[in-house]
Amino acid sequence: MNAKLFDTSLPRGVADYLPGRAARLSELEQQVLHVAAAWGFQQVLPPALEFEDVLAVGMGEGLRSRAFRFDDWQTGRLLAIPPDSTPQIARIVATRLKDQPLPHRISYAGRVLRHAELQSGRSREIMQAGVELIGLDSPEADAEMVAMSVEVMNAARLQGFKVDLGQVAFCQGVFEASGLVGEPLRAIQQAVALKDVSSVEMLLKRYPVSESSQRELLALPRLFGGCEVLEEAGQVVQNLRSRLALDNIKEVVAILNLHGVHDCLTVDLGETRGLDYHTGLTFEGFVPGIGDALFSGGRYDDLIGRYGFDAPATGFTCNLFSLMQALELQGEAQHEQRDLLIFNATDDRREALELSRELRQRGYAVARDIIKRDLEASLCYAAQSGIRAVLVIGDSSQAQGQYRLIQSAGRTEQNIAREQLWQQYLPRS
Repeated sequence: MNAKLFDTSLPRGVADYLPGRAARLSELEQQVLHVAAAWGFQQVLPPALEFEDVLAVGMGEGLRSRAFRFDDWQTGRLLAIPPDSTPQIARIVATRLKDQPLPHRISYAGRVLRHAELQSGRSREIMQAGVELIGLDSPEADAEMVAMSVEVMNAARLQGFKVDLGQVAFCQGVFEASGLVGEPLRAIQQAVALKDVSSVEMLLKRYPVSESSQRELLALPRLFGGCEVLEEAGQVVQNLRSRLALDNIKEVVAILNLHGVHDCLTVDLGETRGLDYHTGLTFEGFVPGIGDALFSGGRYDDLIGRYGFDAPATGFTCNLFSLMQALELQGEAQHEQRDLLIFNATDDRREALELSRELRQRGYAVARDIIKRDLEASLCYAAQSGIRAVLVIGDSSQAQGQYRLIQSAGRTEQNIAREQLWQQYLPRS
């Protein structure tokens, strides 16, 4: 069928990833999983479809409303494409792993789909890779998640990133102590989320609270910056829940110092993200020039219990596409490159196949130029396809066992014997 006769465009919010970017995304995914494995985490593979009512147990209303849903012809039940992996991990732990000893260290990677507002410009397809640590309720477990996320960023060679720490129990303590409920509370929370101190002041004139609560609420939008914010907060908050939360985040920061993680840390005690989901420490990773978080995580002790198995939990997930964009912005984009193209100048395939097989066994990416064309055309193909060099076999000007090795960039050339070839292409570890 002629493609010009019909629309071959993609739905808004999804994309094709061509060689180069596809390889980069795959590499970043593997880096997350490699770091996870080094910390003792094991990978699971959740399904791409779930029954909507089962998945909804682990989702807040905001996330549930963004799920793609459709009827299942086989069962008559509603199916959903998961908009996030964490509820799936919660279900797996509560139902499939409930008889195994805690803690569970689980890693995962895959694509999720979410509805996005038409004019938002956001992708509806999100590539995630992350970990969940289930069964440990301690500052050390929280610190482990932050330290792992930093290790992932370092493995990706990302520069200048910051990890923003929050503590939802700190915010919740301030809001609860105020005694505000309903619309007044929602208005205050929104103003705090926007760091709008003047709006908080105006709302407190309309909805009076105690003097101590007024000080706490007015301070909340200002409590962000370096780790010195923690000491400032200690001089302001009086309610017990916020003070316990403050002790928790201080302990996490102290443990992160032992991990060697300190220079990249910032604190935002007025962060209201996840008030209806998270139960303790939260964190997000950012880099200048990219608006979306590169990774996000935190404690969510109530989620797994929704599936009938009470267990504390914490974790984080990386947005691989945002991470790739950040690396491209910093000039760290890597294009997939293959090592060699074998150009066979004779009709006898045996030597070309033998060399190709041996080079692959040594860990090199080797393609054979099966198409019949001249050497110049093959050199142009190699350069345009990201192949580093062309190995010419069977050239009549060369003695038996002698080859020409031509670099695609610059066309530098050397005559090379088979023994020299093996010395130059030593086995990769």
